[in-house]
Amino acid sequence: MDTEFLNKLEKVMEAAEREAAELVLHARGILAESKTGHRDVVTEYDRRVQELVVKRLREFLPEAGFVMEESEAQDAVNAKHVFIIDPIDGTMNFVRHYNHSAISVAYASCGELFIGCVYDPFADEMFTAIKGQGAFLNGEPIHADTQPLSETLFCFGTSPYYPELTDETFRLARIAFNNCLDLRRLASAALDLCAVAAGRAGLYFELRLSPWDYAAGLLIVEEAGGRVCTIDGAPVPVSLDKPSVVAGGRQALADFMGLLGKEGC
Repeated sequence: MDTEFLNKLEKVMEAAEREAAELVLHARGILAESKTGHRDVVTEYDRRVQELVVKRLREFLPEAGFVMEESEAQDAVNAKHVFIIDPIDGTMNFVRHYNHSAISVAYASCGELFIGCVYDPFADEMFTAIKGQGAFLNGEPIHADTQPLSETLFCFGTSPYYPELTDETFRLARIAFNNCLDLRRLASAALDLCAVAAGRAGLYFELRLSPWDYAAGLLIVEEAGGRVCTIDGAPVPVSLDKPSVVAGGRQALADFMGLLGKEGC
């Protein structure tokens, strides 16, 4: 992939997220609509952010396809040019004024991730990565933690739309909790992955995620020197499937997978 093209595109993605973030920061009268259930909600701001980001990306790359949370029709995720977008990751946080949400955009080509941008407008933190160029927070390099699980925090997601996964989620969380410093449940997969990339957390897992939840964060973790795999130790696919995702610093992830009796990536 042409480096100049990727560098230009990353700047377009970053600018689109920053522009769209103004909608989030100035939101008023937020009304939540249920999608698949009372925990799975959408707001007019999710749609408006998505529309603006798509508009800006199409201006730069009109032939691109899109895989997006707030869209019923999805383009092919393995197309030559495709953007994978979560307009507000952490919508329930946004609705409840918890102020911990992110705009997440990834660019992929032929099933391979090349750019990831995750912007937290409330903290003004822009996490970025281009394949082969490292990971950054507001332009400064970041690196995944190298310490063992016992010396790190861990984050996890509860897959709240899938109650059949609740018992297994908390069983695994207890295993991690018993072998680390403490746990965090912050309800944004994209930002949890970025916390791993920045060395704030040593481990993150969730048992079911959509591609817009993890695509950008996955690349950012890997470019920060971390590792990402499924709970069974397999590579995480860039697809419309909803895999489990485990991410961590190399040692913390290896420790966790060892506790489960499995080999990590």
